[in-house]
Amino acid sequence: MTAAPPRPRTAGSEGVRHSPWAHVAQAAAALGAGMGVGRFVYTPILPLMHTQAGLSAATGANLATANYVGYLIGALAGTFLPRLTRSPAVLRSCLVMLAVSLAAMPLTHATGVWLLLRLCAGVVSAVIFVIAVSSLLSHLRDHPAHLPGWAFGGVGAGIALSGSLVLALRTIADWQAAWWASAGLSALLAVPAWFLRPEPAPPSASATPRPGAERRETGPPTHRWFTALFASYTLEGVGYIIAGTFLVAAIDQSSPGWIGSGAWVLVGLAAIPSSALWAGLGRRWSRPSLLLAALGVQAVGIALPALIGGVAAALISAVLFGATFIGVSTLALATGAHLRFPRAVALLTTGYSVGQILGPLVATPLLRHGYHRALILAAVVVLASAVAAALLRIDFPHHMPALGHPVVHAEPAPDRRSPGPGAAEARAD
Repeated sequence: MTAAPPRPRTAGSEGVRHSPWAHVAQAAAALGAGMGVGRFVYTPILPLMHTQAGLSAATGANLATANYVGYLIGALAGTFLPRLTRSPAVLRSCLVMLAVSLAAMPLTHATGVWLLLRLCAGVVSAVIFVIAVSSLLSHLRDHPAHLPGWAFGGVGAGIALSGSLVLALRTIADWQAAWWASAGLSALLAVPAWFLRPEPAPPSASATPRPGAERRETGPPTHRWFTALFASYTLEGVGYIIAGTFLVAAIDQSSPGWIGSGAWVLVGLAAIPSSALWAGLGRRWSRPSLLLAALGVQAVGIALPALIGGVAAALISAVLFGATFIGVSTLALATGAHLRFPRAVALLTTGYSVGQILGPLVATPLLRHGYHRALILAAVVVLASAVAAALLRIDFPHHMPALGHPVVHAEPAPDRRSPGPGAAEARAD
């Protein structure tokens, strides 16, 4: 009896063939620390800093902007220095720097120092995000699409955990204790994230082509669709970050104090399964269609507290926002990977971060009248993002040849699709 030939390995598949869930858990912990805590813990702490540290609305917006400027710097580093995103040492250094930046916030009342600390937190959060997402898209390429979705749920878990900490501490401690507790949580999440394997280096371009493969094909030019995707994701960065920064403060204006922090915990809980659920819906609908639907639902959720008010509207808003904002990121980044545009993850993250910088800046003039007008603006911008997503659906290339596969043009090949994570794009709208 002859031995069966070894199964070919795709790039990044080694090491997760037997334990993909371990890779999911490590990436989820990294995203939970970098985004769920490092980025979003500021949202529930912001009202405490208003009342206890004398922080003005304008200064609060400036701190948010500093964080998003740092995020842009980190995203640009991932774009132009791709070796950084393949280094375990860089990931670990960023995890340490994140915890330090959070722990240092309550050590001072100097606005300038706060700005620098939030800038630093933004830089390392972006690098952690790009490393984790690139790792997921490479190492889990041959696994079902819901696995990366559950990893993205780490952002929601980080939001829920940090929001719960702030909710528990607001009655027994102050804003300083909230920052220290958040630093401890980020350090705890860094333990499993420490062992995450980044994306491997790409194969050498000088590799000898296989005999008989006259030329390789990567599919049709995708600049048109990537441009629409880039515009949609950048606008989403503007709209979602206004809600992500000021939602708790807006709810606190018209509801009991615990409702705002409680709603933020609900945002995190709704976000945990959201990416996996959106990935599951991809078995029936295409990613561009799901992106359009998610943006429409998100716009409704953002507008609710401003248009209706009350506890019920706040809680419904939290669920709708939490169920969509990470799902939108998952769908957009996966669509960019499907289009195989060079450095799609880093470029989309850069556009997203530019939008996040613009969000607080355009909302700041509206904060003199409270936070409700800012939420209306955010909902309008997210609707504009949905329009761009609708343009993405026009003649979208659902079928893309597998990377590196030879294409023979003498005779059309039968349409065979593997059931991997990319199969969802081939569904009809």
